[in-house]
Amino acid sequence: MADDLGAVTREAREISEKSRYIVSSIVDGGTPEGRIRQRCVIATGDPEFAGLMRFNNNAVEAGIAAIKRAVSIFTDIRMAQVGITKCGHNCNVRCVLDYGSDIARETGVTRTSAGFMALEDELEGAIIVIGNAPSAALTVCGMIRNGLKPALFVATPVGFVNAAESKELVRSLYIPSITCVGTRGGTPVAVAVVNELVHIYAEECGV
Repeated sequence: MADDLGAVTREAREISEKSRYIVSSIVDGGTPEGRIRQRCVIATGDPEFAGLMRFNNNAVEAGIAAIKRAVSIFTDIRMAQVGITKCGHNCNVRCVLDYGSDIARETGVTRTSAGFMALEDELEGAIIVIGNAPSAALTVCGMIRNGLKPALFVATPVGFVNAAESKELVRSLYIPSITCVGTRGGTPVAVAVVNELVHIYAEECGV
Protein backbone atom coordinates (compact mmCIF):
# COMPACT_ATOMS: atom_id res chain seq x y z
CA MET A 1 0.00 0.00 0.00
CA ALA A 2 1.32 3.43 -0.94
CA ASP A 3 1.93 6.16 1.63
CA ASP A 4 -1.08 8.12 2.80
CA LEU A 5 -1.44 11.02 0.34
CA GLY A 6 -2.23 13.42 3.17
CA ALA A 7 0.89 12.50 5.15
CA VAL A 8 3.47 14.90 3.78
CA THR A 9 6.04 14.85 6.59
CA ARG A 10 8.09 11.99 8.01
CA GLU A 11 6.31 12.06 11.35
CA ALA A 12 2.89 12.12 9.67
CA ARG A 13 3.82 9.13 7.52
CA GLU A 14 5.05 7.24 10.56
CA ILE A 15 1.82 7.91 12.43
CA SER A 16 -0.26 6.87 9.42
CA GLU A 17 1.69 3.67 8.90
CA LYS A 18 1.56 2.73 12.58
CA SER A 19 -2.18 3.45 12.78
CA ARG A 20 -2.87 1.29 9.75
CA TYR A 21 -0.67 -1.49 11.13
CA ILE A 22 -2.53 -1.51 14.46
CA VAL A 23 -5.97 -1.41 12.84
CA SER A 24 -5.05 -4.17 10.36
CA SER A 25 -5.11 -6.60 13.28
CA ILE A 26 -8.70 -5.55 13.99
CA VAL A 27 -10.22 -4.99 10.54
CA ASP A 28 -9.35 -6.93 7.39
CA GLY A 29 -8.16 -4.49 4.73
CA GLY A 30 -7.97 -7.00 1.91
CA THR A 31 -10.78 -5.33 -0.06
CA PRO A 32 -11.49 -1.69 -0.92
CA GLU A 33 -14.44 -1.75 1.48
CA GLY A 34 -12.16 -3.16 4.16
CA ARG A 35 -9.66 -0.38 3.60
CA ILE A 36 -12.39 2.22 3.99
CA ARG A 37 -13.57 0.52 7.18
CA GLN A 38 -9.98 0.62 8.47
CA ARG A 39 -9.64 4.34 7.82
CA CYS A 40 -12.98 5.05 9.47
CA VAL A 41 -11.83 3.13 12.55
CA ILE A 42 -8.65 5.22 12.59
CA ALA A 43 -10.69 8.43 12.20
CA THR A 44 -13.00 7.57 15.09
CA GLY A 45 -10.66 5.60 17.35
CA ASP A 46 -13.52 3.11 17.61
CA PRO A 47 -12.95 -0.50 16.41
CA GLU A 48 -16.71 -1.09 16.47
CA PHE A 49 -17.20 1.51 13.76
CA ALA A 50 -16.08 -0.94 11.07
CA GLY A 51 -19.30 -2.87 11.55
CA LEU A 52 -21.45 0.23 11.14
CA MET A 53 -20.35 1.02 7.57
CA ARG A 54 -22.65 0.23 4.67
CA PHE A 55 -21.80 0.18 0.93
CA ASN A 56 -24.73 0.20 -1.50
CA ASN A 57 -25.02 -0.19 -5.27
CA ASN A 58 -21.34 -0.66 -6.17
CA ALA A 59 -20.42 2.47 -4.25
CA VAL A 60 -16.65 2.01 -4.25
CA GLU A 61 -16.46 1.35 -7.98
CA ALA A 62 -18.74 4.31 -8.67
CA GLY A 63 -16.69 6.59 -6.43
CA ILE A 64 -13.38 5.65 -8.03
CA ALA A 65 -14.84 6.09 -11.51
CA ALA A 66 -16.15 9.53 -10.53
CA ILE A 67 -12.77 10.59 -9.15
CA LYS A 68 -11.20 9.43 -12.41
CA ARG A 69 -13.61 11.70 -14.30
CA ALA A 70 -12.59 14.58 -11.99
CA VAL A 71 -16.17 15.35 -10.99
CA SER A 72 -16.90 18.03 -8.43
CA ILE A 73 -17.14 17.05 -4.77
CA PHE A 74 -19.72 18.99 -2.74
CA THR A 75 -19.46 19.01 1.06
CA ASP A 76 -21.98 20.12 3.66
CA ILE A 77 -19.52 22.01 5.88
CA ARG A 78 -16.10 23.57 5.58
CA MET A 79 -14.47 21.04 7.89
CA ALA A 80 -15.18 18.37 5.29
CA GLN A 81 -13.98 20.57 2.43
CA VAL A 82 -10.70 21.24 4.22
CA GLY A 83 -10.27 17.65 5.37
CA ILE A 84 -10.55 16.04 1.94
CA THR A 85 -7.07 15.64 0.50
CA LYS A 86 -6.24 17.81 -2.50
CA CYS A 87 -3.50 15.39 -3.64
CA GLY A 88 -3.92 12.46 -6.00
CA HIS A 89 -6.96 13.71 -7.89
CA ASN A 90 -8.28 16.62 -9.97
CA CYS A 91 -11.72 16.98 -8.42
CA ASN A 92 -12.89 20.44 -7.38
CA VAL A 93 -13.91 20.28 -3.69
CA ARG A 94 -16.60 22.84 -2.88
CA CYS A 95 -18.61 23.64 0.24
CA VAL A 96 -22.32 24.37 -0.14
CA LEU A 97 -22.20 26.95 2.67
CA ASP A 98 -20.86 29.36 0.04
CA TYR A 99 -24.25 29.27 -1.72
CA GLY A 100 -27.96 29.65 -1.02
CA SER A 101 -27.96 32.27 1.74
CA ASP A 102 -30.99 33.91 0.11
CA ILE A 103 -32.87 30.60 0.09
CA ALA A 104 -32.09 30.07 3.77
CA ARG A 105 -33.41 33.54 4.64
CA GLU A 106 -36.56 33.19 2.58
CA THR A 107 -37.52 29.64 3.53
CA GLY A 108 -36.01 29.15 6.97
CA VAL A 109 -34.28 25.90 6.04
CA THR A 110 -30.77 25.21 7.32
CA ARG A 111 -27.87 26.83 5.50
CA THR A 112 -26.58 23.44 4.35
CA SER A 113 -29.96 22.45 2.93
CA ALA A 114 -30.19 25.83 1.20
CA GLY A 115 -26.73 25.38 -0.27
CA PHE A 116 -27.60 22.07 -1.83
CA MET A 117 -30.88 23.50 -3.10
CA ALA A 118 -29.03 26.39 -4.74
CA LEU A 119 -26.59 24.02 -6.43
CA GLU A 120 -29.09 21.39 -7.53
CA ASP A 121 -28.27 21.80 -11.22
CA GLU A 122 -24.60 21.11 -10.52
CA LEU A 123 -25.09 18.01 -8.36
CA GLU A 124 -25.86 15.66 -11.26
CA GLY A 125 -22.99 13.18 -11.57
CA ALA A 126 -21.11 14.74 -8.65
CA ILE A 127 -19.89 13.27 -5.37
CA ILE A 128 -21.99 14.54 -2.46
CA VAL A 129 -20.41 14.38 1.01
CA ILE A 130 -22.46 15.01 4.15
CA GLY A 131 -20.87 14.30 7.52
CA ASN A 132 -22.64 16.75 9.79
CA ALA A 133 -26.10 17.80 8.63
CA PRO A 134 -29.00 15.33 8.63
CA SER A 135 -31.29 18.08 7.33
CA ALA A 136 -29.12 18.41 4.24
CA ALA A 137 -29.08 14.64 3.75
CA LEU A 138 -32.89 14.63 3.78
CA THR A 139 -32.95 17.54 1.32
CA VAL A 140 -30.63 15.74 -1.08
CA CYS A 141 -32.70 12.55 -0.74
CA GLY A 142 -35.72 14.56 -1.87
CA MET A 143 -33.79 15.77 -4.90
CA ILE A 144 -32.78 12.22 -5.75
CA ARG A 145 -36.38 11.06 -5.51
CA ASN A 146 -37.18 13.81 -8.01
CA GLY A 147 -34.60 12.52 -10.49
CA LEU A 148 -31.18 13.73 -9.38
CA LYS A 149 -28.44 11.14 -9.90
CA PRO A 150 -25.18 11.87 -8.08
CA ALA A 151 -22.21 9.67 -8.87
CA LEU A 152 -21.83 8.85 -5.17
CA PHE A 153 -23.53 9.94 -1.97
CA VAL A 154 -21.35 9.72 1.15
CA ALA A 155 -23.68 10.34 4.11
CA THR A 156 -22.50 9.92 7.69
CA PRO A 157 -24.32 12.68 9.62
CA VAL A 158 -24.10 12.44 13.39
CA GLY A 159 -26.59 13.19 16.14
CA PHE A 160 -29.95 12.36 17.63
CA VAL A 161 -32.26 14.33 15.34
CA ASN A 162 -32.77 12.63 11.97
CA ALA A 163 -29.18 11.35 11.69
CA ALA A 164 -30.04 7.64 11.76
CA GLU A 165 -33.24 8.20 9.79
CA SER A 166 -31.60 10.25 7.05
CA LYS A 167 -28.91 7.62 6.50
CA GLU A 168 -31.53 4.88 6.36
CA LEU A 169 -33.35 6.88 3.72
CA VAL A 170 -30.15 7.24 1.70
CA ARG A 171 -29.73 3.48 1.76
CA SER A 172 -33.27 3.02 0.43
CA LEU A 173 -32.44 4.93 -2.74
CA TYR A 174 -31.09 3.23 -5.83
CA ILE A 175 -27.85 5.20 -6.02
CA PRO A 176 -24.26 4.40 -5.05
CA SER A 177 -23.91 5.35 -1.41
CA ILE A 178 -21.61 4.90 1.57
CA THR A 179 -23.24 5.41 4.94
CA CYS A 180 -23.08 4.30 8.55
CA VAL A 181 -25.82 2.92 10.76
CA GLY A 182 -27.32 4.71 13.74
CA THR A 183 -26.64 8.01 15.48
CA ARG A 184 -22.86 7.80 15.28
CA GLY A 185 -20.87 9.24 12.39
CA GLY A 186 -19.58 12.73 11.71
CA THR A 187 -17.41 14.71 9.36
CA PRO A 188 -14.19 12.78 10.19
CA VAL A 189 -15.90 9.61 8.96
CA ALA A 190 -17.09 11.22 5.72
CA VAL A 191 -13.63 12.64 5.10
CA ALA A 192 -12.02 9.27 5.83
CA VAL A 193 -14.27 7.60 3.26
CA VAL A 194 -13.42 10.08 0.50
CA ASN A 195 -9.71 10.14 1.28
CA GLU A 196 -9.47 6.37 1.13
CA LEU A 197 -11.32 6.35 -2.20
CA VAL A 198 -8.79 8.87 -3.50
CA HIS A 199 -5.95 6.74 -2.12
CA ILE A 200 -7.29 3.64 -3.88
CA TYR A 201 -7.79 5.57 -7.12
CA ALA A 202 -4.27 7.00 -6.96
CA GLU A 203 -2.78 3.54 -6.48
CA GLU A 204 -4.76 2.06 -9.35
CA CYS A 205 -3.82 4.89 -11.71
CA GLY A 206 -0.24 5.32 -10.54
CA VAL A 207 -0.80 8.92 -9.46
